[in-house]
Amino acid sequence: MNEKPSFRSGFVAILGAPNVGKSTIMNHFVGEKVSIVSNRPQTTRTKLLGVATREDVQIVFVDTPGLHRPRTKLGEYMMQAARDAQEGVDAVLFVTDAQRVSPPELMQEALKMNCPRFLAVNKTDLVTPEALMPQLANLSGLGFDEIVSVSARTGENMDVLWRLMAGAMPEGQKYFPDDMITDQPEQFLVAEIVREKALRSLSEEVPHGIGVEMLSMKKLSENLTEIHANVYCEKESHKSIIIGKHGSMLKKIGSEARADIERLLGTKVMLQLWVKVREDWRNRSGDLKTLGYVREE
Repeated sequence: MNEKPSFRSGFVAILGAPNVGKSTIMNHFVGEKVSIVSNRPQTTRTKLLGVATREDVQIVFVDTPGLHRPRTKLGEYMMQAARDAQEGVDAVLFVTDAQRVSPPELMQEALKMNCPRFLAVNKTDLVTPEALMPQLANLSGLGFDEIVSVSARTGENMDVLWRLMAGAMPEGQKYFPDDMITDQPEQFLVAEIVREKALRSLSEEVPHGIGVEMLSMKKLSENLTEIHANVYCEKESHKSIIIGKHGSMLKKIGSEARADIERLLGTKVMLQLWVKVREDWRNRSGDLKTLGYVREE
């Protein structure tokens, strides 16, 4: 009688500098957008779990804010979230950009961990093989167990990376049900979708000061959900940019967010957004708690 193949499960912390594609890689493996994506650095602000379950393995990815030197209380919280994510994991995946490879000293955050350590050189679709090969050669002696050149956008070599990480997971039971893809509540995901659309639509000086507060989310019927939220910024001049001429920018953000929220919730959505000014909210502990970045002790 053939024995049933053993099941593997474990946690993988995803580390790296801002804007290297950590969230895109996690979303690829999970199969759904559970972490928002934009071309702005430091898009991810808190530790976020993404659950990827296959027939014989479950990997729980811990997406983290980009490693950087904090300049605000929010930045300090983000770095603490990245450090917290490293505790108790079964493997670490450091992600770097093939166009701008992270310096070795930044990679030490992953290399000092006592577990299997993988390096993903992402965005290889944006560089030539001639430019990529010398960089891979320079990385080979740093101490990673495996180095894989990938493109999360096109899917190139992502199956190779998955197999390597899956093989590093210990034998064990599932941590989460098959249909669960994240540990975050729907309200958090909805707020993050609104923030993503703002990040993608607004000019350079506004996004870092954007925060979204969920006011209410009520299911009016099986096919309709009503959502109210505040979009916070730090300056009165930013408020006018977010609203736009005759409300055009806020309407654009709301329309794009509504489409994604409807896919997430499986219902039609009535979305009401308001823009509020909270000066220097990224340095105010009370505001960080209100917006869900700092947990109550």
